[in-house]
Amino acid sequence: MTTTEATESTEPTEQRTGPVDSFHVFDTTLRDGAQREGINLTVADKLTIARHLDDFGVGFIEGGWPGANPRDTEFFARARAEIDFKHAKLVAFGATRRAGGSAAQDPQVRALLESGAPVITLVAKSHDRHVELALRTTLDENLEMVRDTVAHLVEQGRRVFVDCEHFFDGYRANPEYAKSVVRAAYEAGADVVILCDTNGGMLPAQISATVATVLADTGARLGIHAQDDTGCAVANTLAAVDAGATHVQCTANGYGERVGNANLFPVVAALEIKYGRTVLPEGALAEMTRISHAIAEVVNLTPSTHQPYVGVSAFAHKAGLHASAIKVDPDLYQHIDPERVGNTMRMLVSDMAGRASIELKGKELGVDLGGDRALIARVVERVKERELQGYTYEAADASFELLLRAEVEGRARKYFRIESWRAIVEDRPDGTHANEATVKLWAKGERIVATAEGNGPVNALDRALRVALERFYPQLAKFELVDYKVRILEGTHGTESTTRVLIATTDGVREWSTVGVAPNVIAASWQALEDAYTFGLLHAGVEPAE
Repeated sequence: MTTTEATESTEPTEQRTGPVDSFHVFDTTLRDGAQREGINLTVADKLTIARHLDDFGVGFIEGGWPGANPRDTEFFARARAEIDFKHAKLVAFGATRRAGGSAAQDPQVRALLESGAPVITLVAKSHDRHVELALRTTLDENLEMVRDTVAHLVEQGRRVFVDCEHFFDGYRANPEYAKSVVRAAYEAGADVVILCDTNGGMLPAQISATVATVLADTGARLGIHAQDDTGCAVANTLAAVDAGATHVQCTANGYGERVGNANLFPVVAALEIKYGRTVLPEGALAEMTRISHAIAEVVNLTPSTHQPYVGVSAFAHKAGLHASAIKVDPDLYQHIDPERVGNTMRMLVSDMAGRASIELKGKELGVDLGGDRALIARVVERVKERELQGYTYEAADASFELLLRAEVEGRARKYFRIESWRAIVEDRPDGTHANEATVKLWAKGERIVATAEGNGPVNALDRALRVALERFYPQLAKFELVDYKVRILEGTHGTESTTRVLIATTDGVREWSTVGVAPNVIAASWQALEDAYTFGLLHAGVEPAE
């Protein structure tokens, strides 16, 4: 059992003192994270994410609010039957009983028990104005609602956490009442009372001072739940830990309502690497980048390239000065070894590149420059010259590798030689369009003319090129264009503007990106297509024909 796992005991005193239960990593992606605009999770999505989070080794996975909607109710039923959790405990979320009733008779409380979840998180009001205006009850009755619901669930053998909603705002308005809610929950048997910055307006110093005071005044075990409306959710979470909180609530990639929640991955990385706490199973930290990107794929959001620790740009270096230092020692411009979190260092090639950048990038791409200063200088000048024309190699490693190999080998790799190509777009009276392309080329000493139709001129060119070449290079059948981006470059005029096209291609195993620049989008696309085919054939082990 890891340090993030919960004990199964139903005795509150044992739950609070178990040695393996000293620190909690609690994930609420499936509940709070799912409130992000643009995320709409199916039950299958939630099950997949739960498996990823369990693989990562979090201690608790909050699955949703059973009884509040059919999807969450189904999730808990299927999770019990389909997932054999190795590290995490499944958590059901719900509210305290209604005012004037009893927890034993409350249908929402009953739904929490029927979910079968071993752990239950209750949301409770801790801001006096919310009690009176939202719940429409008295401050004393709210305290009784907390006591009654917590005690009932503990009596039924459930482990209980209590989220004190709007705690920090409530504490500023009426500190004694906010603390009385914490005491009521803890004295009734809650394992942890979580202080929530629900509106996300707090700053680290405010969080730290409040947590320290509440901890001293109540004696309760405290947790932290931070929203990111000031951009401080991760910092606020760590400030709470500094002040004595031993339970952190986060979401994968910071998903959540409005601007999001405390991001699970920077929080865990900070705890493990910066604080020296063991909060994950052995080896799990190295899976962090993979888990982050896998969850992004499930929720159908592009992974943030600049996310700390796990973003593809987190350890990317562009400045020549940085590259020169990194060549001596990578730690000079990196706060950790990226492999610790499953990421990699990348060198970006641009007009800011110096010799060290080019040499390191060559090494990264497997092209030995042999320390040839004249060669490296030529490549640097070539890159700067091309970038003045509008090319960019930061996101087009494949095109840069072809440029690099051409300089090293003294000639460009050629699998075919183009005689001409054309693309025709026909606008028909019924409003439909026809797109046709013809390519004339030479391959392996033979002249080929091929024509194809497509759902756009670029797609038609791609198909025509395949028709012409697949007989000679059957490897092309595996190639697939997976992304296509067009950028009109600044400093030019209207429809006469210079266009840059970036194309991403895959062979089912790896993915590579190529760039083309030209006065029109079709010509720029053709350049990127040529590079994509050439790079793919090169790495398929095919020898050039020309």
